[in-house]
Amino acid sequence: MIEVKGLTKRYGVKYAVEDVSFSVGEGEILGLLGPNGAGKSTIMNIITGYLSATDGTVTVGGYDILEHPGKAKAHIGYLPEQPPLYLDMTVEEYLSFSFQLKKLRLNKGEHIREVCQKVGIEEVQSRRIGNLSRGYRQRVGLAQALLGSPPVLILDEPTVGLDPRQITDIRNLIKDLGKQHTIILSSHILPEVQAVCPRVVMIHQGHIIADGSPHSLANSMTVGRRLYARIDGPKEQVRSLLEQIAGVEEVEELGPREGAFEWAILPKEEADVRRPLFFALSRKRWPLLFLQDNEMSLEEVFLALTARAEEQARLAAIEMRDEDLEDESPGEAEEEIV
Repeated sequence: MIEVKGLTKRYGVKYAVEDVSFSVGEGEILGLLGPNGAGKSTIMNIITGYLSATDGTVTVGGYDILEHPGKAKAHIGYLPEQPPLYLDMTVEEYLSFSFQLKKLRLNKGEHIREVCQKVGIEEVQSRRIGNLSRGYRQRVGLAQALLGSPPVLILDEPTVGLDPRQITDIRNLIKDLGKQHTIILSSHILPEVQAVCPRVVMIHQGHIIADGSPHSLANSMTVGRRLYARIDGPKEQVRSLLEQIAGVEEVEELGPREGAFEWAILPKEEADVRRPLFFALSRKRWPLLFLQDNEMSLEEVFLALTARAEEQARLAAIEMRDEDLEDESPGEAEEEIV
């Protein structure tokens, strides 16, 4: 559905984005994750045709965004970080105006009612946008993006500035929309991306530093993955049972706690022993009081990867500097010193 190849955006000698490539399949929800200034909004603005790239290509629905901008943009609904709302208009007036701008050939009244119902703003259609809460304004912006039922939605920081309840509502709405649309969601809020996006592309200083599911990224970064279980049952029998579970490599007793015993379970590589563990304990009627793994959180993964990227950039800069010094002739070096 979306193909980004070798995308580069340069301002003078500074690169906002450099050689970024990824693809998004039909029906996929992709999270672009990175700190402020990482290049997320630049990538989204290029995908939507608001910015031109210095180099590289973007195709949406098979159409190049530069060669066929009209056909490519017809596939896209865009919600920028600050929705372009007219506060003096009512919700219905604004959506009607947006409908006409998009030159849609649908039954206007019926289509606007369907979109308002989908995003949950039908009860405020007649109200002035300037009198709505931040959460409702965000929904109005999302309704504008959905006009024409585009197959692709580009959402830039969709929950910024919202309260916890509004954030939860918007996240649930995005998950629901993901059943019918391909979605790229940009955010610097890690729990938001982890809650909504099955796949994450991490951006740092204009480069992709990771691409995968939150679980696979965390699993790849976690050294010595373990499960910690607190089980109320006879100690030696519990140990024997745990050691017989398929996928378990090693079991270590951590001692008594809350009238039960706590265990560290080391799974074999890529093995997920949680389900067989649950069913084995259920058959014995031994209560599982606590279960937790030591898998890194998405935040920990991101911090580790960005720290690694910064260290690699620092070492590369030192290496380049040393090479430049070696290339200088003795005369040039003396002249610089003088």
